[in-house]
Amino acid sequence: MSKPNTIQLNYETQGSGPSVMLLHGLFGDLDNLKSLGRALQHDYQVIYVDLRNHGNSPHTPSMNFAEMAADLQQLLSSLKLDAVHLIGHSLGGKVAMEFALRYPKQALSVVAADIAPVAYKANHVAILEALSALDLTTLRTRKEADQALAKSIDNVGVRQFLLKNLRHDADTFCWRFNLAALQHNYLTLTGAVTDGCYTGPILFIKGGASDYLIADHEAAIKQRFNTVELKVIEGAGHWLHAEKPQIFNRLVTAFLAQHSRA
Repeated sequence: MSKPNTIQLNYETQGSGPSVMLLHGLFGDLDNLKSLGRALQHDYQVIYVDLRNHGNSPHTPSMNFAEMAADLQQLLSSLKLDAVHLIGHSLGGKVAMEFALRYPKQALSVVAADIAPVAYKANHVAILEALSALDLTTLRTRKEADQALAKSIDNVGVRQFLLKNLRHDADTFCWRFNLAALQHNYLTLTGAVTDGCYTGPILFIKGGASDYLIADHEAAIKQRFNTVELKVIEGAGHWLHAEKPQIFNRLVTAFLAQHSRA
């Protein structure tokens, strides 16, 4: 098996102590989990990461889970870290699970926020199509971009989240994320993570009002993970860390405290 191609990810660090790596979801960036990071930085070294083709990390044509996990391993090496706790939301949760399955000795624990290690339906095709249809060359303002996206994306919060990635450089607009690569690799990203067995602790946190993590996923979880905990945040959807931050942060903090070495 050939070694995956890796890149040097963009990251930020805060705090000191046991190392915790925070991984955002699709279309996101390292700012997405800053609320959790602020709650952890007094007791941990918090590493905020931009996944490849997101934020300020390099753009690459390919982005499968093996490559994205290898990116994290390279980052650990550059930071001279032997192992790390991984916390990921949605796509970031899948990458965290992939890392733990491929490099189990380097994963102290995993938190997967509202995601399972399974293949999902292609629910973001309409968003990708709307983003691709937006003509950045004629765009004059962010308001124009929002109005154009509103024709196919009616959720204001989703549009605001996406438009965080719209950058204005030298009188032209461009996306911070690599839209072409996200489109090209989207079906790969909706797929299941690798097979294997991770015996370390993993916490799944489900949004009570979300259908991303359901009972049908139990078999796929138990095939890969031995030491599983599940917590449900009632009234929260898929964006549970943003909708119920105090509860989410408290669950993660308690889990990390239980599994952190002094």
